[in-house]
Amino acid sequence: MINSKTEKMHLSRSAGSEQTKLWETLYRSTNALIGFALFFTITLACFIGPFFVPHSYETTQLSLGASAPSSQHLFGTDVLGRDLLIRTLIGGQISIFVGFLATIIALIIGTAYGMVAGYVGKKTDALMMRFVDTLYALPFTIMVILLTVLFGRSLVLIFLAIGAVEWLTLARIVRGETRNIKTQAYVQAAQLNGLPHHQIISKHILRNLISPVIVFATLTIPSVILLESVISFLGLGVQAPLASWGSLINEGAQKFDVYPWLLIFPSIFFSMTILSLNFIGDAFRDAFDPIL
Repeated sequence: MINSKTEKMHLSRSAGSEQTKLWETLYRSTNALIGFALFFTITLACFIGPFFVPHSYETTQLSLGASAPSSQHLFGTDVLGRDLLIRTLIGGQISIFVGFLATIIALIIGTAYGMVAGYVGKKTDALMMRFVDTLYALPFTIMVILLTVLFGRSLVLIFLAIGAVEWLTLARIVRGETRNIKTQAYVQAAQLNGLPHHQIISKHILRNLISPVIVFATLTIPSVILLESVISFLGLGVQAPLASWGSLINEGAQKFDVYPWLLIFPSIFFSMTILSLNFIGDAFRDAFDPIL
């Protein structure tokens, strides 16, 4: 019989050592500290900054037109005379919100799907993974257009489109990790002792999947923000007067030769956010790397 007290102590020590290594790695990593500081600053600016900007993102001033940056409009205005600073900050809210929420949806679906496929195995595993392969074969753009035709343009569409793509990779990762964990001696001992499947999954499988899932999440958030920008760049994302960084970059790219500030400022916010999240993701990956 398994000594449950000893098993719990082993799991506790393992979890504690992983947490210690994680924070030590993050603390020692200059890139991680820069990433956290930069992302926190941008997020704070996007969600708190609009309260201190004396303009509305939807108010048009046609008499201004696309005016260059000034003391009244720090980032200038767009072709409809709307303040670009407030629109960039509001666009950041949408892009960051979509990035995190779509990633959470992908984590839930991908983890559950991959865990079931890897744990059950055999024909169920083969059937479930063939379904994943089929979805992988569908072009992302066509999927977005199809969803747009069926449901119309909305933030919900963006979540559905991105979630329908991003969970596939995680499902494969989780499935492979689950198959490996299932062969470990402590899992087989738990099965021989008659431990219910749901307890084996929660105590042994899911606990050991936390590391790869966290790494996947930190590396997926910037990818999701990029996908949202692609959708908005294609004109299938959020609709005016709302904007995301993708839609602002799309507008700015079309008029860059005449009004360069329309592209420069949203691009800076977007690039710095992606860079900071990549720094954070790399640090988490290093922290959970057993070789390091």
